[in-house]
Amino acid sequence: MKYTIQQFSKDLDEPYAWPGGYPRYFITNDGAALSFDAARENRQIIEQSISEGCNDGWQVVACEINWEDSSLTCDHTNKPIESAYCD
Repeated sequence: MKYTIQQFSKDLDEPYAWPGGYPRYFITNDGAALSFDAARENRQIIEQSISEGCNDGWQVVACEINWEDSSLTCDHTNKPIESAYCD
């Protein structure tokens, strides 16, 4: 199933999975991780990339939970992405 702008918009409204409150992040088609802050700041670029199917590093293809990767960082800001089970 193709990730849509509507799904991106819906996911962007909730940085934590419900139920459970687990921290989520976005994945681009080239495997990069994006934090919610980066996605919010670049929303227009991401929506255009999803719409046009671009391979520009901004096409979000999923929103996932960061379960245990304490070293996961946003590929745009280089800031850590919160993990559900690691300190």
